[in-house]
Amino acid sequence: MKILKYISITLVICGALFAAAYFIKTNSKSITIYKTETPFISSVEEKTVVTGKVIPEDEVEIKPQISGIIQELFVEEGDKVKEGDLLAKVKVVPNEGSLNSAKGRVASLRIILENAKIEYDRNKSLYEKDIISKQDFQNASLSYNRSSQDLANAKSDLQVILLGSAGGSSTANTNIRATVAGTVLEIPVKAGDQVVESNTFNAGTTIATIADLNKMIFEGKIDESEVEKLKINMPLTINLGAIQDKDFDAKLKFIAPKGNEEQGAVKFKIEGDVYLDNSVSVRAGYSANASIVLVKKDSIMVISEALLQFDKTTEKTFVEVEKADQTFERVDLKVGISDGINVEVISGVSMEDKIKVWNETKPQKIGADAEVSVEVTNED
Repeated sequence: MKILKYISITLVICGALFAAAYFIKTNSKSITIYKTETPFISSVEEKTVVTGKVIPEDEVEIKPQISGIIQELFVEEGDKVKEGDLLAKVKVVPNEGSLNSAKGRVASLRIILENAKIEYDRNKSLYEKDIISKQDFQNASLSYNRSSQDLANAKSDLQVILLGSAGGSSTANTNIRATVAGTVLEIPVKAGDQVVESNTFNAGTTIATIADLNKMIFEGKIDESEVEKLKINMPLTINLGAIQDKDFDAKLKFIAPKGNEEQGAVKFKIEGDVYLDNSVSVRAGYSANASIVLVKKDSIMVISEALLQFDKTTEKTFVEVEKADQTFERVDLKVGISDGINVEVISGVSMEDKIKVWNETKPQKIGADAEVSVEVTNED
């Protein structure tokens, strides 16, 4: 019994010593000292970045005026051409139905002309003998001349079907020429390909696409939440993916009146004139980013955005202001625009207030020499 009594006393003493040691160790931790910052006067720009590409202001598709087969191409992609330059030549492949119809019309009108000629000669002989009136002779002459003209027209139509032009014209439909000056961007056909003419019912086959690469525009899409902040003639800064070390100035010239839904968000197309120089060569289709200053305010009271805290329930912004030595009080803030580093303060604090730096990172040693950054967070 005495042994059990001694063991119990020993355990009580050890427990008391352990509790005392834990209490002393817990209360010997160093007090966290928070730094403070005060508001200051600065300028803030709220920007947005729009992704897109640079494209020629005008691209012209050259299409044939007659169906056939590409006989020869005279240009390549990248060539510079002038208005009227020969691009390609089309070999006409007549449509059997149209060809037979044209031949039949020529034969029919030739018969009519022969009959009109006989009628004309007979009436002319009778008129010279004063047997018929002058009016009857003029009617026969008119019929003969009309038949002659109809036959000539039918022969021209047949020649167009066969050769693509009438009478060997220098502007034959088989010669495909540039309608504008510029650079050949694309030739989607090759020699031997069949092409279809451009008409009322068919857009036709594109033989070449031509554009002036000295007149480029930026084309991109912006979210609906920011589109109302845009104004025509706003300045843009264009950065090209292929040319990293150079920015280009631009001016906003178009904002789409209608948006399109893309992946659950409504986007509006915008366009801007890009001002190029001769120091670099810009190709059509380069990916680009346009930086747009939506709002800019000068000489306003700001604080570092890192000082802001957010209420978990109301999601309102607030800061902690020092009221006494290392004693802080929550103050709700009304904030304005932000550039991601500094944020405008509309109301809540003054220039003299000291605001708690609640998320300061401090180095902490681990082991003998290693250091890591540890974030001291607000306990509230």
